[in-house]
Amino acid sequence: MEGALCKPHGEEKDGLPEISLRPLELADVDDFMVWATDDRVTRFCSWDSCTYASKDDGLKYIEDTVIPHPWFRGICLNNRPIGAISVKPYSGNDSCRGELGYVLASEYWGRGIATQAVKMVVLSIFKDWPHLERLEALVDTENLGSQRVLEKVGFMKEGVLRKYVIQKGSTRDMVIYPSSLALAQD
Repeated sequence: MEGALCKPHGEEKDGLPEISLRPLELADVDDFMVWATDDRVTRFCSWDSCTYASKDDGLKYIEDTVIPHPWFRGICLNNRPIGAISVKPYSGNDSCRGELGYVLASEYWGRGIATQAVKMVVLSIFKDWPHLERLEALVDTENLGSQRVLEKVGFMKEGVLRKYVIQKGSTRDMVIYPSSLALAQD
């Protein structure tokens, strides 16, 4: 499948479940709804758990946003999406950068799955997009789990962007974590 980063599905290696990354499809809507409607998952996301209140809302999002996105993949266990990861390209004078984002169903937290997925993206995105020199993630200062994921993969905390975004009606501070082509080659 084009755009897939394949590994053996579901087998354990070093005590961690093996995952794969692949483009999401409309048929994945039920799995998407599991994490997209979970309050624990959406706490630090730009959407609320009620944003995708129906299966039709989920289908519309996958069709209108996910499928046309230049780099949006499901984080899959046994080929079933348990989360998603994306790289949003910047344009113009910022085209040397991209922004990493990811989400994982709460029942899979703490198993090293998000760390594996981020590692897979870092190892491939600089090859997929040769113009990219910097991959960055913006993480809410209170989202310690996501900060740990990025640090395990080699992202370095660059600083805190104060009052950087408005999420769910509240101004939030964000930590910026960059990775570069040089780090990906280490």
